[in-house]
Amino acid sequence: MTKLSTQHRRIPSLSRFGWLMALYAENHARLQRLFDAWHLPVGQYLSSIGDGLDIRLDVVERHAYTSELRLSYDLIDPQTGLADPSAHLRLYRDARQLEATHCYAGRRWQDVLGLFPPPERLLDHRLRMNTFLGKWLQYLAEQGHGQATLRRLPMPVGDALTCADVGR
Repeated sequence: MTKLSTQHRRIPSLSRFGWLMALYAENHARLQRLFDAWHLPVGQYLSSIGDGLDIRLDVVERHAYTSELRLSYDLIDPQTGLADPSAHLRLYRDARQLEATHCYAGRRWQDVLGLFPPPERLLDHRLRMNTFLGKWLQYLAEQGHGQATLRRLPMPVGDALTCADVGR
C-alpha cells in the first residue's frame, strides 16, 4: 500500500505595507489607462462627459521621475472653498506607482487622524485613501472619462500653477 504524504503548501501572506504598494501599482495602471498622465505637461485639464460632473486634473509639478497631480470634481465646497472631493497624487514614473498623499472629502487628514498619528494608524489611513482612489478611478472610467474627453484649460500668459491654485 502506498503511503500518502500530506504537503502543506504555504501561501505567502501579504503585509499591509505590501498591500499598499500593490494598490499604488494598480492605481498607476488605472490612471495611465484613463488619462495617460505621464505625458501631460504642467497645467490644468478638464474631462467632461456631459453629465454636469466634470473632472479636473491639475498637473502641479513634473520632475525627472515624479509628477505631482491633483484630481477633483470641478465643484467647490461652499463652506471651505476647496474642491470636494479631491485627491493629491504623486506619480512615480520609474516605479510605476501612484500614491494618494492627501484626500479631501469633507474633512482634512488632520481632522481625521490628529497631528501626530501613530504609524499603524497612518498606514491604515493610507490604505483607505488609496482604496478610495482606485475605486474612484475605476468609476470615472466606467462613466466614460478618458483621454478623449480630457482637454487642457488655457492659462494666461506668464501664469504658472501655484500652491494657491492647488487649494482650489
